[in-house]
Amino acid sequence: MLEKLFKLKENGTSVKVEVMAGITTFMTMAYILAVNPNILSASGMDANAVLLATALASFLGTILMALLANYPFALAPGMGLNAYFAYTVVLNYGYSWQIALMAVFVEGLIFIVLSVTNVREAIFNAIPMTLKSAVSAGIGLFIAFIGLQNAKIVVNNDSTLVSYQNFKTDFSSVGMGALLALIGVLITGYLLIKKVKGGILLGIIITWVLGILCELIGLYEPNPELGMYSVIPAAFVSFDFSALGNTFGQVFKADFGALKSITEFIVVIFAFLFVDIFDTLGTLIGVSSKANMLDKDGKLPRIKGALLADAIATSAGAVLGTSTTTTFVESAAGVTEGGRTGLTAVVTGLLFLLSVIFSPLFLTIPSFATAPALIIVGFYMIASVAKIDWENMLEAIPAFLCILSMPLMYSISEGIAVGVISWTILHLCTGKTKGKVSILMYVLTVLFILKYIFL
Repeated sequence: MLEKLFKLKENGTSVKVEVMAGITTFMTMAYILAVNPNILSASGMDANAVLLATALASFLGTILMALLANYPFALAPGMGLNAYFAYTVVLNYGYSWQIALMAVFVEGLIFIVLSVTNVREAIFNAIPMTLKSAVSAGIGLFIAFIGLQNAKIVVNNDSTLVSYQNFKTDFSSVGMGALLALIGVLITGYLLIKKVKGGILLGIIITWVLGILCELIGLYEPNPELGMYSVIPAAFVSFDFSALGNTFGQVFKADFGALKSITEFIVVIFAFLFVDIFDTLGTLIGVSSKANMLDKDGKLPRIKGALLADAIATSAGAVLGTSTTTTFVESAAGVTEGGRTGLTAVVTGLLFLLSVIFSPLFLTIPSFATAPALIIVGFYMIASVAKIDWENMLEAIPAFLCILSMPLMYSISEGIAVGVISWTILHLCTGKTKGKVSILMYVLTVLFILKYIFL
């Protein structure tokens, strides 16, 4: 049955190889179960509900990838997109998380249409590759910055806006948490250098265990007023899934009367669309290329099924109560282990489903333990700057402005807007638009400029 469904022999693999690859993929990306609730809870969402929604959305999306495309790619709520959801749409723009979920839900519906009609690939081809690389790098810096803030390594400062943690103040709580986060970054880095499977997840666990030891011997003292809580688990498993009701279906209870304008809501949807397009397509191309899945023309067979799985999972995830569900670059870990078919994805998906039972354990993981994962993921994403031709100033300057804007403006969408506008205007002014500025880029530029004028 497995042979018939996944064509194992045709793809030069076996059940054993696929199972091990699926486990490896899960180990590599399971940190999302700890990080996503931590980020989305900043928007006011119930962390336990988000964890359950994260696990279920990951399960659904990954299984759909296996059945619709027979690829070893796993899906989960995307890093960067969850940060945009919580810190930009909710905390910066002031919308409720229900409205943010509605934006994600609509984004998924649009993606379903775009995937079926092949428009998604056309959009991908229209955006300059340099800007795609810049968007990825900018998100990397933004995520790393959030990690530094969550660990309280970087703090607010009246004179310089931001500064480093004063370890002499509240050292037993905030200071110790920041110190453990720094140690966690070094531990995670060491594991990745040594190519240890699941290095990011192990980094979280080791940092957390160190926190538990510090609390037991009195070096770390919980202080809820400062946002520092006990890191010792009160429970390990739970069969109570009622918390999911706090987010499930809330997307349909969004109060649109709170919207400042329908135009701004459309901009939010577009920002989700824009980032998710490049995150998904870039991951699909990158991982499939590593696995030699691209055909002689450099195209990915069955890409429509892969994109459709991603689109359905996005809308379903919004209904469950999580930000945009997308294909994870960590899928490359399973591919490296030999995963070549949807059976790898099935194994990963089932492990995500099983993880809902261990929700109390994941919720106890402190932010200083997940911060190293955010910082290291930022490191992975910033690597895309190597694809930018820094000698070509006409392309490099818009890319730089895009990268710079995201962390400093604390917004992914603003970085995208700055990149698109500067790219189009500089090419227009230099008279070098042929083959460099598509009609779609002109449309996007106008929309972004109108946003700044009217919003």
